[in-house]
This record gives sequence, C-alpha cells and structure tokens, in this order.
Amino acid sequence: MASFGWKRKIGEKVSKVTAQQFEAEAADEKDVAEGDDASWPRTLKRRRESLLGSCAERSQQLKDEGATLAENKRYQEAIQKWDEALQLTPNDATLYEMKSQVLMSLHEMFPAVHAAEMAVQRNPHSWESWQTLGRAQLGLGEIVLAIRSFQVALHIYPMNPEIWKEDLSWARTLQEQQKVAQRVKKSDAPAEVTHVSPKSIPDYDFESDEIVAVCAAIAEKQKPASANKTMVIVSASGAVETVTEEEDGAAAPDGSVFIKAR
Repeated sequence: MASFGWKRKIGEKVSKVTAQQFEAEAADEKDVAEGDDASWPRTLKRRRESLLGSCAERSQQLKDEGATLAENKRYQEAIQKWDEALQLTPNDATLYEMKSQVLMSLHEMFPAVHAAEMAVQRNPHSWESWQTLGRAQLGLGEIVLAIRSFQVALHIYPMNPEIWKEDLSWARTLQEQQKVAQRVKKSDAPAEVTHVSPKSIPDYDFESDEIVAVCAAIAEKQKPASANKTMVIVSASGAVETVTEEEDGAAAPDGSVFIKAR
C-alpha cells in the first residue's frame, strides 16, 4: 500500500508528529498487506465458498417459489423460476425433474422428455427422475423405453408400490393393447391385387377396315347355317339319320317310328 510520506512535501502545514503518525500507520498497513499476500489462496477459497453458498440459497428460494406456482397451476411462471435457479445451480437434478412434470402438464412432451433426461444424467440414482422420464416417454408413445425407465426406477427403489402397481402395470397393459391392435391391422389388411399392366392388352382399333371386313365375313358364313335346321333321327331299329330342314317348309317324314334327339 502507498506510504503517506509524500505529504512531507507540504512542509510547514503538517507537523512532525502528524507526519510520524502517518508513517507509522502506513507501515502497519504494509505489513498487513504482505500477510494477506501470503494467505490469498485461503481468502479466495473463502470467497468462493461464500459465493456458492449464496447461489445455493438463492436457487433454493427460486425452487420453492416455482413449486408454489406449480401447485397453483401457474406453470409458465414456475418454469421461469426454475430456469433462473438452473442458472445458479446447473447440476441440480431436482429442478430438471420438476420442470419435466410441469411440461407434461402443458402437454409439451418433447421438452418434458429432454428435461427428464437431463435430470437422469445429473443424478442417475434418483428414482424420481427415472419415473418421470418413463411417464414422459409414455406420452410420446415410446412404450418399450418407458417400461425400461420404470424398471430402472423400481431397481433403485424396489419398495415403491406406485411404480410397480401404477406406472409399470399401465405401461405393460398398453404394450399388450398395442400388440393386439397390430395383429388386427394385419388380419384386416386386404389381399394384394395383381394389377395387369395396360401394355399386356393390345390396343385394337375396332373401327379399322380390316376388322370390319373380318366381321362381315364371319356374318356371311353364319347366315346360311342359321337358315336351316339340322335334326338327328334315330329309328326304332337303331339307325341314326341326320336330316336338314329348310325354314320355308320341309317334307314330312314317313310313318316310321323315330326319336328326335334334342
């Protein structure tokens, strides 16, 4: 620390006693400063502990305020309080877990899963964080992942009836319902229909001259056949005779007994 010896330049305005007193005080302050230089690591540690303590206290205060707001269903304000607390204590898993619960109440499932994962990362031994993560995963339809999270929570705290009777049981019921729905969907699926490519069917021009000529020829061929009637006559003796009658009248058969085959 600077010495007050420079005041002697003022001269007669400062008495010798006053000057000696200034010099003695300056010497004492110099000794104290030299002692502080030797113990600065401890001073820095104390200041750091004091700062951390004040941050923890402020974070706890914000956490309690957020919990009160959440109980009154003022979810957005609660999230703001907890975000401020996370700025002071970023490794507090409880803040992330509480935030995840509030986000699920707001039906914001993706942020809820993210907050629960942050809680699990900061405290893997917290069964509350695993339970909250499982519930958030159920909200997204991730039933298999939710069952795993509930199983981890139950492994950490096996005597918790809530996880066993409610969370895990409900998740397994949903899993069975999902399997049944998948089987019904497969059974109701229509059979595959074989589609014929349009290229496999030739594109005929039914109005072309060639097609018209062929149709006319077939009609002329069938015309005389339709003008006559053909009968098969079987006599009593077993003889078979084919007779063709014209439509304009044919000779009547003789008096022999016959059977007409139809």
